[in-house]
Formats: sequence, C-alpha cells, structure tokens
Amino acid sequence: METRNKVFIATSLDGFIADKNGGIDWLNETPNPEGDDMGYIDFNTSVDALLMGKNTFETVLGFGIDWPYSKPVFVLSTTLKEVPEGYEDKVFIVNGTLNEVLDTIHQKGFKNLYLDGGKTIQSFLKEDLVDDLCLTTIPVLLGEGIPLFTSMNKRQDFELVESKVYLGQIVQSHFKRKRN
Repeated sequence: METRNKVFIATSLDGFIADKNGGIDWLNETPNPEGDDMGYIDFNTSVDALLMGKNTFETVLGFGIDWPYSKPVFVLSTTLKEVPEGYEDKVFIVNGTLNEVLDTIHQKGFKNLYLDGGKTIQSFLKEDLVDDLCLTTIPVLLGEGIPLFTSMNKRQDFELVESKVYLGQIVQSHFKRKRN
C-alpha cells in the first residue's frame, strides 16, 4: 500500500504560519458566518493519523478546547517523555530519524499522514518526504513571524492539482510532489 505524507496549513501572503509572537489569531479574522471548513473535513478523511511536533501539540493543548482529533496523533519529540494524563489512548510519542519515525508509524498500519507544525513540516521538506501540500493563503502581510519554508538541500518540483477560493478572498492550492 502506498504511503503519503500530507500537509494542510495556512500561511500569510508573505509565507508565515504564525506571527512574531507565535500568534495565529490572524487566521480567523476573515468573516466566516457559515463556518466553512475550507476543505479540512475532506482532507481529514484522506489521512489515517497525524504527526506533529511538540510545540504544535502544546499549542493545541493550550487552546482550552476538547481534543479536536478523532485520529491517532503522533508527537515528534526528543524531550517529551510521557503523554499528559487523559491523552494516553489518543497521543503517542515518537522520536528518531524521520525515516525511523515513519517506519514505526507505518508498521502500526497508518499509511497516510497529516504533517502539522512548522518545524516538523520544514524537516520533512528538507528530507524530501512531503507528497502533498495543501496551502491556504490568508490575505494578510505579517512582515515577520514563523516561516513555513526555510532553506532546503535541493529543489523540489510540485504540480498544481487544484486551486479554490473560499470566502471570496482566501486561496487554497493543492500541490502534489513530482517524482521521477
């Protein structure tokens, strides 16, 4: 069975995923009176599990909401030693090289992964391990912040699968990695 590593993330026009203080309030400033999920539910049905970094995991815990994921969440961390109480059957800590982590997750039967978190996505891109990129561009210039993209070892080509406009101003583009 084919495996796929997928990214579904929003950025500012200037490529940031959070502001200089790590804030993401700007993601919700565009009026969305009907609560359009902008493709998230469809995307979520295409994945078996999530793989996120420790910082993203801690950010989600800090939202003060019910656990938002129905699928297993693997947290990539070398410092987190145990899962917080109440999340033992939902969250699993993994570490090692990215290929070792993927092997561990795949051996558990999870083949299509949702990669989340800036550092995690950057690491997977750097190792050329991202198969699908779904980028939602919010029409704001932050000027500085946490970038989605950093330097990489080599060029990677993607092809546009589809592009949609949500709420009359948010552009979402889905790209697939072109591999020889």
